[in-house]
Amino acid sequence: MINYNKIFLQRNRTESFITHYSLLILVAMLLLTACGYKPSSQLIKNVFSDTVYVEVMVDRVEPENAPFVKDEMNRLIYTRFKGRVTSKEKAQSQIRISYAGSSFYPLAYENGYVTRYRANIKVRFDMVTKDGKLSKKITSRVESDIQASSLTSSALRTEAIRQGLAKALDEFLAYVSAKGMLKSEQVSGSK
Repeated sequence: MINYNKIFLQRNRTESFITHYSLLILVAMLLLTACGYKPSSQLIKNVFSDTVYVEVMVDRVEPENAPFVKDEMNRLIYTRFKGRVTSKEKAQSQIRISYAGSSFYPLAYENGYVTRYRANIKVRFDMVTKDGKLSKKITSRVESDIQASSLTSSALRTEAIRQGLAKALDEFLAYVSAKGMLKSEQVSGSK
């Protein structure tokens, strides 16, 4: 009798788990489809066309960051916009990215040396879209620890700038997605 109860309880647990798991998936699907959820790539298409030209203005002080910004923006266009990067002549939309410099502020000291800092990275985005021209200035902040060695400090500085540029690009995509959402609401509201 005891063995029969163990088998019965084990089978009920498995069936119960499957039932709960299926119910959870059903509720998640219902919430995502019922609330009118649209991925940001769909909203971005309300602002940008499928073909985009990306131009990165090279900063004379730190020219090594230009290829990083260009590659990262191209990757984001492919993965998030679901668009294509093309030449200026073939593009229906354009993005010009200008790295406007960085500033570093000490946050913590140890024995007179800076051990933690904040980097402020300034980036300007100029866009030519379906609806005209848009501009957006973004300042991203990155906080990081620093070591006493000047060689590592230089590498950490470059890494902080790249992290800040990546954050600025993500913030730019969020901005464009919000613009696309507003445009889609205006279009659906006027119908």
